[in-house]
Amino acid sequence: MLETGSQAPEFTLENENSEATSLRDLLSDRPLILYFYPADFTPGCTREACDIRDLHGQIQAVGLRVAGVSPQDAASHAQFRDKYELPFTLLCDPDKTVIRQYDVDGPFGVGVRRVTYLIDQDGRVADAVQADLRIGKHRAFIDRAIAMRDSA
Repeated sequence: MLETGSQAPEFTLENENSEATSLRDLLSDRPLILYFYPADFTPGCTREACDIRDLHGQIQAVGLRVAGVSPQDAASHAQFRDKYELPFTLLCDPDKTVIRQYDVDGPFGVGVRRVTYLIDQDGRVADAVQADLRIGKHRAFIDRAIAMRDSA
């Protein structure tokens, strides 16, 4: 997992609409909640995505943006996004290049660690949480990010 205060690695990945999306694009006008998840349509990942969906209005209201990253392709992400009405970007990393850059590759290169980063507009990691099976910790992390931005 990247250290708080470190520079988040720049990347360009395809989104659910097969459009190139870079970290720079995502940070163009606001800080970013960047979350990594193992796979579309799995019970845990669906719960996490729906939690973020349910918080999305509050996330936007305090000036944050959200993007999720997993190894699936654009077609899978588009179906996942449509089925669960996800209002945020999903990024495709089938080769796990960015997953490795962000140090969230699973043990022995299998799977993806469930990690959420808060990245400031200058591209620095402001905070992070890793909780592979404790999905509620990610929602609590986002709740704290909203509260911090709301009180600022």
